[in-house]
Amino acid sequence: MQGVVTGNMMDTPLLIIDLLDYARQQFPEQEIVSRRIEGDIHRYGYQDCWHRSCQLAHVLDQLDVRQGDCVASLAWNTYRHMELYYAVSGVGAVLHTVNPRLFSEQIQYVIEHAEDTYVFVDLSFVPLLEQIQDQLPQVRGYIILTDEAHMPSTSLPHVLCYESLLQDKPNAYTWPRLDENQASSICYTSGTTGNPKGVLYSQRAMVLHAQATVSKHLLDLDTDSVLLPMVAMYHASAWGAPYAAPLAGCKLVLPGSGMDGASMWELIRDEAVNVGLGVPTIWLTLHNYLSEQGITDVPLARVCVGGAASPLGMVKTYAERYQVYWQPIWGMTETGPLATSLPPTPAIMALPKDERYELQTTAGKAAFGVQMEIFDGNDEPVAHDGEQTGELRVRGPWICSRYFKNDDLSSFPNGWLATGDIAVIDKHGHMRVVDRKKDVIKSGGEWISSLEIENIVSAHDGVNECAVIGVKHEKWDERPLLLVVLNKGTQADADDILAHLQGKIAKWWTPDAVVFVDELPKTGTGKVRKNELRDKWFHFLQQ
Repeated sequence: MQGVVTGNMMDTPLLIIDLLDYARQQFPEQEIVSRRIEGDIHRYGYQDCWHRSCQLAHVLDQLDVRQGDCVASLAWNTYRHMELYYAVSGVGAVLHTVNPRLFSEQIQYVIEHAEDTYVFVDLSFVPLLEQIQDQLPQVRGYIILTDEAHMPSTSLPHVLCYESLLQDKPNAYTWPRLDENQASSICYTSGTTGNPKGVLYSQRAMVLHAQATVSKHLLDLDTDSVLLPMVAMYHASAWGAPYAAPLAGCKLVLPGSGMDGASMWELIRDEAVNVGLGVPTIWLTLHNYLSEQGITDVPLARVCVGGAASPLGMVKTYAERYQVYWQPIWGMTETGPLATSLPPTPAIMALPKDERYELQTTAGKAAFGVQMEIFDGNDEPVAHDGEQTGELRVRGPWICSRYFKNDDLSSFPNGWLATGDIAVIDKHGHMRVVDRKKDVIKSGGEWISSLEIENIVSAHDGVNECAVIGVKHEKWDERPLLLVVLNKGTQADADDILAHLQGKIAKWWTPDAVVFVDELPKTGTGKVRKNELRDKWFHFLQQ
């Protein structure tokens, strides 16, 4: 044989709706449990979710939503939002999950930029839309995600009730067989500067991401898993949980708007949650509540943690106080989002504790399909020796190749996504983010890693959370300033904290000052707003 020979395989598309179709056939009664915005607990099975998604598809047809139209959701993690995930993408439209934590001007911007035709909105967020309704002339109507009994009085035009629309619609639907490269959803980055940028996902990418997510190398989900995504469905598809859970056949627990420690614990306890997803501050919130209540016996086996660096102190606390494995993951809105993980393999669990804890503060290893490289200032890849640093770049089948309606390709050099993370990769493939490119502290021409200092300080018994920022210095340009939130009822001074750092970092890395604060400002996704801290404290050493 000469030339290219094509295999004799069927060309069937990878489509999101098929994930739910699989679940309703294989695991029809497996539960999706939601805390509803109305205040009660709702539960139903994957087959019920399928039937209601079919009803919603008929509603979308009735509303004249066409393939390629963007449909917005402004909603918490609930079964109704889950139905939107499948019905909107299933009919060939594009689900735009709007982050309600953006400023109102940014919410207006992303709805306009995506040209959303309808907005499906939870009761909590109706007032947000009322503020900007006059600036959204292209929106044809607003569907409130509730029943007639809970419909609010609102100034929004063209308002419809979700449950009333679904009522009496057929619970079967003939789903179109779409091109797998067709857009399925869009999520805008929660960047701290400039307008948010849109990441347009495809059907194929999300199915491949779901297959990777359920594997042992990422989240290791199966029918025995009870999954609680504490990352919002409006942010990076709740890290793919609404797609992965049906594929794995696991029980899915959706927290609604209950992001406080008491609400989290209630669901974890009552639903026997054994796998949680969330940023470090979420698990800090849970720990603070459990600590106050004197609770140490929890059903959790693993918390899968991304969105920010994993503090060594929290890794140890979860292991030693709760016997819970802190599983680091790494990703971005632009990476689908999951790209790396460090699951508790027998080899990992056999390591000495200190060695294991240290590995758990890395981001783990790349999943199959994700290529990962670090580049120096000359745009050359550097060795994976665990020491040489550079900007982390990634590529793969669920990695963004450009931003939506954006011709600026500076973040996509030579077919890679430049992440803005400064990282190292060791010889075994473990990746560690040393710092964000914008957060690294440049002192006397040398770099200081804010994350490394934070990691060590987090292990101090008195520290609840901390942040290190670079502030103005007359001689060295920038020097590190350490901001600390202490545990309730704990006393410590700057000398205590600095003594804890002694011998663990280079002497010249030692922060020039320690400031104790009541709280650290956070983004809507739970990350510390370091830009806000820099604005406030930048001239602290010059006072």
